[in-house]
Amino acid sequence: MQTITTIGLDIAKSVFQVHGVDAVGQVVIRRQLKRRYVLAFFQKLPSCLIGMEACASSHHWSRELQALGHTVRLMPPAYVKPYVKRHKNDATDAEAICEAVSRPNMRFVATKTPEQQSCLTLHRTRHLFIRQQTSVINAIRAHLTEFGIVAPVGRNGVEQLLSVAANANDKRLPEVARACVTALGAQLRMLKTQILEFDRMINAWHRSNEASRRLDDIPGVGPALATALIASVADPKAWIGLVPKQNSSAGKDRLGNISKRGDRYLRSLFTTGALAVIRYAKIHGTKHRPWLTALLTRRPTKVAAIALANKIARMAWAMMAKGERYKEPAALAA
Repeated sequence: MQTITTIGLDIAKSVFQVHGVDAVGQVVIRRQLKRRYVLAFFQKLPSCLIGMEACASSHHWSRELQALGHTVRLMPPAYVKPYVKRHKNDATDAEAICEAVSRPNMRFVATKTPEQQSCLTLHRTRHLFIRQQTSVINAIRAHLTEFGIVAPVGRNGVEQLLSVAANANDKRLPEVARACVTALGAQLRMLKTQILEFDRMINAWHRSNEASRRLDDIPGVGPALATALIASVADPKAWIGLVPKQNSSAGKDRLGNISKRGDRYLRSLFTTGALAVIRYAKIHGTKHRPWLTALLTRRPTKVAAIALANKIARMAWAMMAKGERYKEPAALAA
């Protein structure tokens, strides 16, 4: 049997597909592997280059295969797709991965550590609970509106509605509806308590990580964004997506709207941080930020926020890539 030098591994929940080639690109092996046989199979092979798509469970398998002495490269699935020949199935996917991983100009995704993945799990769970909290609040308002009971927007308004449901003497609300709204109120309190606990865990993770504390010095970056950035970006050269679309040709640059590529969660945190900086500047004055002042005079607030988010993202990238601390602009230092 010829020596396998490169393998394309198409991972799945239960059945994995292997496509291996030798040093001259000749196909040596094509086979399926059940999940329980994957590590045993690669343990018998000499060290080789293994390519995988950066998808669910890929970071786990990358760490496991690296522990066996193999070199593992993760690639964004969108960069592998052009190498798929005709019909899509596991075999052609594995072949495409094997071809893509050998390209010298391919972009790879750094393997995350278990600590980074646990922090991302924390952020995703918190984000899910926040969406559920919004859903429960909307349900409470909608149900009570059906009985002509409304309240102002905001936290105090929701509390007013819950107090109506808790008042058994208020005959506007039938008993069955009262029981339902009371249950929703209990669910809402549980969600709020859990979100506060997640915030405490994020702050604790932030304090324990030196790189996250450095990023916190950037205006518009707090513990939530700093920890999410450190956990998401194993390689500081990673793509965030706060750049305009391009449709340039013949030496003419045509820039469009901000693209939707990259990490949506990180992009939303950067935008929220930029809006906070603008809000603070409008209250306390923008004379110390001439760039932002000039931008706000000629662009709407939300457009300026995206531009500022891009600037914050570039500062964060530079600090992560070079290991530096935040340096205040000359106008602010003065």
